[in-house]
Amino acid sequence: MIITYERTFVAQLEQRLLADQPLIQVLIGPRQIGKTTGIRQLLVRSPLKNHYANADDLLVTDRTWLLEQWQKARLLGDGSLLVIDEIQKIPNWSETLKALWDKSPGSLRVVLLGSSSLQIQTGLTESLAGRFELTRIYHWTFTELKRAFDYDLNRYLIYGGYPGSVPYENDFERWYAYLKDSIVESVIGKDILLNRKVNNPALFRQAFEILCRYPAQEISYTKLLGQLQDKGNTDLIKYYIELYAGAFLIRPLEKYSAKGLLTRSSSPKILISCPALYTMTQGSSGLDAPEERGRVFELAVGAQLLQLPGDLYYWRENNLEVDFIFRNKKSIYAIEVKSGRRKSSKGLAAFQKQFPGARPVIITTDNFSQFSEDPLAFLALVA
Repeated sequence: MIITYERTFVAQLEQRLLADQPLIQVLIGPRQIGKTTGIRQLLVRSPLKNHYANADDLLVTDRTWLLEQWQKARLLGDGSLLVIDEIQKIPNWSETLKALWDKSPGSLRVVLLGSSSLQIQTGLTESLAGRFELTRIYHWTFTELKRAFDYDLNRYLIYGGYPGSVPYENDFERWYAYLKDSIVESVIGKDILLNRKVNNPALFRQAFEILCRYPAQEISYTKLLGQLQDKGNTDLIKYYIELYAGAFLIRPLEKYSAKGLLTRSSSPKILISCPALYTMTQGSSGLDAPEERGRVFELAVGAQLLQLPGDLYYWRENNLEVDFIFRNKKSIYAIEVKSGRRKSSKGLAAFQKQFPGARPVIITTDNFSQFSEDPLAFLALVA
């Protein structure tokens, strides 16, 4: 399948690269969501001479390989574009690139792509401070999939997030195999286990399947740990979640509180990065139940809120809860998701009473399409 749809980051990146003396452009995000496709779309029309190399294709990599790619781009002339995909696979890549960049600043325009947030951001902050701009690329939104593949909401809640899986939607076994083998196993095997210490890989994989059973649900670390088929402690499950978050698969939300200590010690609310990962572990029939469909819809709202500049939390006090608390600059939005599942609506009023400056927002299946088009504009309009 050839994807002709162009994501918004492509035009933004093109504009930055054509500026005078641009910084190193760093793009990070999940596997198989169009980072490389977007770069290739840009290279086709860019007036810049360019050299593209992918470190993911190599069995053995070292700094010499990166030096070789730099020199190939330099031979194209000053101002040429060097693109390195899966840069995190190169040992000591940030120190090597720093030395090359500082030796001849402005000689090349450089784009780095990667699918491991933990590895790349460590290298950036340690060696390349002040030399880069970071762009986060996320899973495809409902709006993008609707425009590119004519998705409706039900299809998005089952299959949404990975455009490469679209051709297999009519054959669930093929669709499942694509998600598991081409995406999840690649992330776990290449991005995590090869680069982070995990004593029990089988237990680590089991933890992912357990976490995916709790879309947009608050759950204690102790309860999660109790479902693992091995001994351990809460630090183990926290470490596992940290690794999955760094690989863009799962994001734990903390409880909102004016007191930071309460926030850090709270049970997490589990946000899977896109609905497709829930379907992969639970099957497409899970959405037949209103409770499960409601959870996945809430997940879809939360996953898009995570793409916005700002901080995302949940709130609970005794039996009162608010699905999402989104803080953007000086604004605080208390967001209730109405999805058909039965739950109390008293939490929103209670939160506003405790935090009078909060702006209430209700997102439903009816207005979700408008929300997905431009979430910040939607929040500003309705709140």
